[in-house]
Amino acid sequence: MGISLALLAMLCFAANILILRGAMARMAVESGFLVMLMVNVVFTAIIWSVELALRSAPFVFQWKGAAWFLSSGVVGIYFGRRMLIDTIRTLGPARTSVLHSSSPVFTLIGAWLLVGERLGTYELALMVLVIIGLWVTQAAPRGGLEGHRPSGEALKRGAILGLLLVAAFGTGNALRGVAIRTWHEAIFGSLFATSAAALCQAASIRDWRKVGLDIVAGDRRGLALFAASGIATAGGSMLTTFSMGYVEIAIAALITFTTPIAIFPVSVFALKNREGLSPRSVAGAGMVLAGIALLALR
Repeated sequence: MGISLALLAMLCFAANILILRGAMARMAVESGFLVMLMVNVVFTAIIWSVELALRSAPFVFQWKGAAWFLSSGVVGIYFGRRMLIDTIRTLGPARTSVLHSSSPVFTLIGAWLLVGERLGTYELALMVLVIIGLWVTQAAPRGGLEGHRPSGEALKRGAILGLLLVAAFGTGNALRGVAIRTWHEAIFGSLFATSAAALCQAASIRDWRKVGLDIVAGDRRGLALFAASGIATAGGSMLTTFSMGYVEIAIAALITFTTPIAIFPVSVFALKNREGLSPRSVAGAGMVLAGIALLALR
């Protein structure tokens, strides 16, 4: 059950990557991400209100669990996303994607430190297989990975940003896992987390007049795409949280990072291989799929 929920979450995040491809070309990122986070909040609130109407058990607010969810929102959703954007700008998408694939390692460490979760040798070996597969799948831009050539100073700054990126996403997922084990309210917890991230994003905006003009007078299609991104990421966040109630935190987080195996078919059939897929990419995808299948069959 947990593996299936994590795979559904991965599909949501893969859809978000494809949606953002068009959204970021049509609307300023700062304004667009605010729209995305606000839609996160609204969509999750709607889902929670439906759940509240259908559930038989009463809702009981728990401060400790809420604090864990709030921390996961600030660290993982807000700070991690900010580091992701800054790292892409500094190092380029190819290097950033390789770093991003390493985030489950921090989740593993965080889950061990926070809840004492330990994986056996078999599970750790499969995690290594999946992470290596993800690294292998990263298609370098034409001209190789150095298609984007940052300066020496930029590489130093990018190394720091990359470490913060991996730590933020990995730790955020670990905090989410602790939260669902403390308080079994995945939907409301996700609402709490994404609300915290939205408030942080709002507080970081310096020019509200410009953001307001972007939203009111900006590209309607770009606005719609960022709104769709908000729905996709909200669904992914809720499903990830649910999955952590069934399987180990690190394994659930790892599976949500396997978006390349969903994006590959779109790249090949819809985008006509524009991403430069190669036998190396296919081999990496095979490693990822094999690792997930063996984890599911434990």
